[in-house]
Amino acid sequence: MYQHILVPTDGSDGTRQSLTHGLTLAERFDATIHALSVVPEGPLGTLQSDEGHSAAERAVERVEVEATREGVDVVTAVEQGVPHEEIIAYADDHDIDMIVMGTQGRTGLDRVLVGSVTERIVRMADIPVVTVRLSDEIRIEDADEAARIARKAAGAEGYDDITVSDDPHRTSASWIVPLETGSGPLHVHVDAVTSEARVAKGSKQ
Repeated sequence: MYQHILVPTDGSDGTRQSLTHGLTLAERFDATIHALSVVPEGPLGTLQSDEGHSAAERAVERVEVEATREGVDVVTAVEQGVPHEEIIAYADDHDIDMIVMGTQGRTGLDRVLVGSVTERIVRMADIPVVTVRLSDEIRIEDADEAARIARKAAGAEGYDDITVSDDPHRTSASWIVPLETGSGPLHVHVDAVTSEARVAKGSKQ
């Protein structure tokens, strides 16, 4: 179901958490990790372009090293522009099946910016977006509870004949619940902190 997973990164702790999550998913689904770092433009972007590019290169190189160590295929890229626009464009151009993003960046302004970028991606992307938090308390630790929430979410989307087709899998703060429905296979992402469920309708079969 997932062949190409995009992990936008700025090298911060928040994006490092999302990398760990993305690598676990890539191993499970035998997928390729795409590491993308965007050097921002505009009034809220970096003032030192060379410095920004160097930091971006270091960020994707770190992903490449960790992915290679885990035996995961990896592609890296550095772009310059408006972060959420570049991330969406990259996902479209490279047939990305899922985006995994942190909700927090570095301290100060970057922390605000990363959260804002993630929020825009969640609203605009037409593929599944998994968000990874740094320090929220996990509330859903039981696979059966995650499956119950997933079945309910699929039913609310109009699916019928819903059964769990494989064991729910949790990485970081999200459960992935594979379902079989009358309309075919489906994955539901259940936030282990908030209980929010998202049906992965945009995933490629």
